[in-house]
Amino acid sequence: MELTATATEGVTAAAASAAPPFLRDLWYFAMPARDLKRGRLLHKTLLGEPIVFGRTEGGEVFALRDLCPHRGVPLSAGRIVAGTVECPYHGWRFGPDGGCKLIPSLAEGQTIDQSRIGVRRYPTVEANGLVWIFMAADPSLAEAPEPPPVLALAPQQMPRLVERQLFPCPMDHAVVGLMDPAHGPFVHNIWWWRTPDSIHEKAKNYGPSRRGFTMLPHAPSKNAGLYKLIGGRPITEIVFELPGLRYEIITAGRKKVFGFTACTPLTADTTEVTQIFFWNIGWAGLLRPLLQPIARIFLGQDRRMVTLQREGLKHDPRLMLIRDADMPAMWYFRLKKEWAAARAEDRPFVNPVKETTLRWRS
Repeated sequence: MELTATATEGVTAAAASAAPPFLRDLWYFAMPARDLKRGRLLHKTLLGEPIVFGRTEGGEVFALRDLCPHRGVPLSAGRIVAGTVECPYHGWRFGPDGGCKLIPSLAEGQTIDQSRIGVRRYPTVEANGLVWIFMAADPSLAEAPEPPPVLALAPQQMPRLVERQLFPCPMDHAVVGLMDPAHGPFVHNIWWWRTPDSIHEKAKNYGPSRRGFTMLPHAPSKNAGLYKLIGGRPITEIVFELPGLRYEIITAGRKKVFGFTACTPLTADTTEVTQIFFWNIGWAGLLRPLLQPIARIFLGQDRRMVTLQREGLKHDPRLMLIRDADMPAMWYFRLKKEWAAARAEDRPFVNPVKETTLRWRS
């Protein structure tokens, strides 16, 4: 499968295929914190790697490679005992730091340097009810070199609504599909939201952000019905950041809605897409029974489209990117390529996005 830009752009997005399928040395969204119960283990495959997440009785979140170094049994099939993960096969125990703490089969007088036995530990952070994991290129890296993304939220704010679905596609297609500004009237063609008949020209200003780009603050489309629920004159700012994070901040006076969408690659062909909403509007909680199915419908429509796309991609077609509607997709591939190159060359990342105005009809 190859993506090409228009001749006027003079760039092939296929060059992004030279980058590894999964970007490393970045924080990935792992899961809502509510998924991890005290004293419980949870298996998850991320970037093709088996990982066991846990929360100690003291509330500490940790992540280890989900393979016992003794016989390769998944540690997630075991249990948490005295603050350690116990393998179900022979009872070997590993601490949240990955170090081996106990080998029950050792008889009196038998010694093994347990300090040399361990499993890979992944740096994790819990904030605002979200769990982040740092996926380093170096398996021996015990601490992340930087903190996870800082969300525009008060420390005590927790998710009000969570919708999560598995997309049967590589991460690139999930990211490009969700950031596509022109698909709305066709994919999300619901009478109370938007229809193909409502298409009109748009012009939005963009600028570079830390590891991505920002659609600068603007008034949302008048026909975007759900914005009316916020009241006042809402202003929207949309930010995309590597590896696959999208933030939408909607403010109207003191009222604020923060939408967070994360694309987390599980395998080369499966991506978990999670949409989480935070708000400080007290009465909005009463609408959760209505908002939850709406979120499920919207994300499901995007999922249906990449499922259809998968059928076409079986024939390995040559795909296209066109200006200006596909410029965010072009930026994504350039950002991805630059990040991989910067890590390989051991140099600072240089954001390739420049300030510009994009115009399209949707």
